[in-house]
Amino acid sequence: MPELPEVEVVKRSLEKEIKNLTIQKIKIFDGDLRYKVKNQELNKIVGLKLLKIQRRSKYLLFFFSKKNLMVAHLGMTGKFLIERKNRLKQKTSFYYQADYTKNKHNRIEFLFHDNVKIIYNDIRKFGFIKLERINKNICDIKFLKILGPEPLSNELNFKYFKKYLVGKKRNIKSLLMDQKFISGLGNIYVNEILFKSKVRPSKKVSRLKDSEIKYIIFYTKRILKNAIIKGGSSIKDFSNSTGKQGKFQQHFNVYGKQHEECSNTDCNKIIKKIVIGGRASFFCSKCQK
Repeated sequence: MPELPEVEVVKRSLEKEIKNLTIQKIKIFDGDLRYKVKNQELNKIVGLKLLKIQRRSKYLLFFFSKKNLMVAHLGMTGKFLIERKNRLKQKTSFYYQADYTKNKHNRIEFLFHDNVKIIYNDIRKFGFIKLERINKNICDIKFLKILGPEPLSNELNFKYFKKYLVGKKRNIKSLLMDQKFISGLGNIYVNEILFKSKVRPSKKVSRLKDSEIKYIIFYTKRILKNAIIKGGSSIKDFSNSTGKQGKFQQHFNVYGKQHEECSNTDCNKIIKKIVIGGRASFFCSKCQK
């Protein structure tokens, strides 16, 4: 599943192509996504200008004129494809190699003026696209109201982190994956954050030292910023709208490194893998306590 850096890359990639353009036509080839997409509902944004695109956690927010908001979540395999006048499709999202010139998994087409087409492609159809009215605070929208603070915001600080831990008996890996605590983190980046913070993923939060909390906050922000700069992580197949591949996977220290030597030069231990909350967790038994 795309995590915060990948969704941010998609957002920036799309915004360069379609901001301030007007939708002329929408075609729904298969509306059976996580939530049923209906022609009558989606056609409400035909003729409207796209004012801006924002990201909240792993959600993409498309703000149209006349107070219309389209919320999109990529699920496991969702991606947006851009098709210009030259008919070349270029990916803005990632995972699962495929021939994107075929239409088998293209679910919805958005045709903007100036012959720019955005195609929502989703193999497993776990993603969704829904329209909302923005007469109210967008934070009150169903999908957004339960989310914790953005990890790159000032809201994620030592005081917030420490207060949230009171009475909690969970392990730190599960806590960081909880979108109610921090929004946007996923398995890849949590593994990397905990390695750099020298904290074992199975460690109970009640046993965290103040210094460890500060390291986790610091490396959360640092690693996510670095991943965005490098275009996200291309695990299988990822590129932005210009076809540029993400490069952060070249900097993984532990994720997917089971049986390999620890990347720290003063350590000769082998990276181990355990399962926490149904997700693979990679760590060094010497460096992470």
